[in-house]
Amino acid sequence: MDDSFILKHVDHTLLSATASWDDIDRICKEAVEYNTASVCIPPCYVKRVRSAYPDITICTVVGFPLGYDVLAVKAIAVQAAIDNGADEIDMVINIPDVKNGDFDTISTEIQVLKQITGSRILKVIIETCYLTDDEKIELCKIITDSGADYIKTSTGTGSAGATLEDIKLFKKHIGPDVKMKAAGGIRTEEDMIAFLEEGCSRLGTSSAVKILKDEKAGEY
Repeated sequence: MDDSFILKHVDHTLLSATASWDDIDRICKEAVEYNTASVCIPPCYVKRVRSAYPDITICTVVGFPLGYDVLAVKAIAVQAAIDNGADEIDMVINIPDVKNGDFDTISTEIQVLKQITGSRILKVIIETCYLTDDEKIELCKIITDSGADYIKTSTGTGSAGATLEDIKLFKKHIGPDVKMKAAGGIRTEEDMIAFLEEGCSRLGTSSAVKILKDEKAGEY
């Protein structure tokens, strides 16, 4: 698996609370140079990046990182992101709803946000580190039935990130139209290859370009 193939599946991510414009501009330049799938950036930078990089694919986050904003707030945030130029939305589900067994509310939330995103990509972050396997399985079914495009493992801010075990579980329970994104704790080339070989279509990481550039300088 060559580096260019890996990078085409990477959402080149910078969601740090202290990210400056210089930081965001740097990852955008890297995304263009290395042809990553997208840049994943804070909502406050979407409009500026769209202006500076009209052809780049912009991913941003909603309900990040804890997910417990009410639906009305998430809906406004999704619409604002789209109005500012976002191509893809990574939303965090309401984890308290999961813990309360209120899966109908989660289904409604995803359906409403997918209706707003329309043809744009909606990825649903379930934050696997906080969930039981039974909860993960139920969310696989809900995400499939709700029309979202991706199930995503993690925000990268929880107590743990992506695991191959969770991706294998997803594969058994998602529908054929749902893709998988692994994120959180992906810090080596071996990690990236393993998740792609297991069937992930996207990887969320801030490290991919640096890892591959440092290990194989001049190969691109």
